[in-house]
Amino acid sequence: KYVEEVRGNKINIEKVRFDEEIIKDVSSFIEERIKEVFNYPEKKSRNDFYKLLENQLLEKYDEEKQEEVKKVFEEVLKDRIRKLVVETGKRLDGRRKEEVRPIECEVGLLPRVHGSALFTRGQTQCLASLTLGTSADEQIIDGLYEETTKRFMLHYNFPPFSVGEVSPLRAPSRREIGHGALAEKSLAPFIPDEKDFPYTIRIVANILESNGSSSMATVCAGSLALMDAGVPFKKHIGGVALGMIKEGEKYILLTDIQGEEDHYGDLDLKIAGSKDGITGFQMDVKTDEFTFDILKEAVFQSRKGRVEILNKMYETISSPREEISQYAPKIYNISVDPDKIGLVIGTGGKTIKKIIEDTGAEIDIQEDGNIRIYSSDVNACKKAAEEIKKITKGPEVGEIYEGVVTKILPFGAIVKISPSQEGLVHISEMAPYRIKKVEDILKVGTKVNVKVIGVDEQGRPVLSRKQALKKKDEER
Repeated sequence: KYVEEVRGNKINIEKVRFDEEIIKDVSSFIEERIKEVFNYPEKKSRNDFYKLLENQLLEKYDEEKQEEVKKVFEEVLKDRIRKLVVETGKRLDGRRKEEVRPIECEVGLLPRVHGSALFTRGQTQCLASLTLGTSADEQIIDGLYEETTKRFMLHYNFPPFSVGEVSPLRAPSRREIGHGALAEKSLAPFIPDEKDFPYTIRIVANILESNGSSSMATVCAGSLALMDAGVPFKKHIGGVALGMIKEGEKYILLTDIQGEEDHYGDLDLKIAGSKDGITGFQMDVKTDEFTFDILKEAVFQSRKGRVEILNKMYETISSPREEISQYAPKIYNISVDPDKIGLVIGTGGKTIKKIIEDTGAEIDIQEDGNIRIYSSDVNACKKAAEEIKKITKGPEVGEIYEGVVTKILPFGAIVKISPSQEGLVHISEMAPYRIKKVEDILKVGTKVNVKVIGVDEQGRPVLSRKQALKKKDEER
C-alpha cells in the first residue's frame, strides 16, 4: 500500500535521435579513414588524428548543426574502433592482445627518504616514497565502538599534470581513495608482523604520468620501495589491468590496457599478486555479456602479464636490503618484568621523561613488559637501554654503586643508587672506625660510593660505605 502511495508516475525519457543523414555521412567518412589510426601508436598523436577527423567533418556543416555532428562523431568513432580491434586482433598502439608495454624500474633514487622506487610501464609512471616510523606514528582510527590503530598506510595521489590537465589541488577524490585502498590491500598480506619488524610503514605514491592502470603501477612501485627500504617483504607483488571488447559473439581480451582501451572497452579487470597467487582483485564490467568462462580466461591471461612484470621487478631488486636507511629510526627491544614497569615510568612519568631528555631517544612501553627504544642515533638507543636495565635489574650483592645521600637519620643515611633504588647505610658501616654522628661523614647531597652487602625483607638494598672503601683500597 505504501509503495502504491509513493510510487508516482514514471518519467519517460526519450532517447535522443540524431539526423539519419548526418549519421550516414559521419559513418561513411570514418569508415574510409579509421584504419589510418594504426599509423599513430602514440596517445597524443592519435588524439590529434581524431581531432583532425572531427574538424574535417565540421567544416562540411553549418554552425547550428556542428554540435549534433560532434555527438554523432563520438558515438560512431567508438563503435568503429571497437569493431576494428575485434576484427583485426590488433590494438591501437600496435601491440598484440597479450603484450605488456615496455617496463622500466628504478630504486633508491630519493636519498633522504627510507625507500623509493620509480615504476614506468608505457606512458604510466608512479613514484613511490617510503618512510619508517615508530608506533607513535600509527594512524588512529576512531571506530564506532572502539579506537584502533593502523601501522601500514599507502596514499595514492593523482595530480592533474599526470594527464596534461590544469586544475586546483584539493582533498583526495573518491578515485584516489579507491585506488589507494586497492594498492594497499594488494601489498598488505606480505607486510611483516610487528613482532618481526616493529615499524610503522607509510608509502606515498605519486602518479607522474597516466595512460591506464595507475593503481597497478602503484602496487609495483610500492613493492619495489618496500624492498629498497629493507622491509622484510617476502616476495614482490605486481599488478596488471586487463580489458575486453565484445561485439556479438566475438570478443578480445587485452592485457595491460591503456586509458583509451578502458574508455572504449567493456571491462577493466585489475589483478595484483605474486607469481604464486592473487592478493588484490577489482573488476569494472560495462556489459551484461560477460560470462564466467570469459572471466576464467581473463584471469589466466592476466597472470602471464603479471609474471612478465614481476620478472622485471626482480631484475631490479630481488630481495630486501640487509640494512634499513641511515635516516630511519633505529629500534632497540628490551624486555622487563611487567611488575617493574612502574619503576621505569616513575612518579608522574618523572623517570622515563628524564631518560628521554638525557638520551634524546623515544621510548614506548608495553603492558607486557616489552620496551621499544627509537632513535636515528644508535648510541642514544644503547644509552637509554642501559639506563632502563639499571632501573629494573635491581641491586646485585657485592657490586659497588655511586649514590647520592638523600636523607640523614640518627642511625645512618639513606643513599639513592639508581632512579628507583634507595638503601640504608647504617652508622656502623660508615667508616672503618667508630663515629659519633652521621653528619661527621655524610651530608644530604653528598656523592658516595657504597657496596651492596645484602637485601632486607622489603627487597631494599643494605649498603656499606666502609666495605666500598676497603674494596677500592684493595683494588689499588
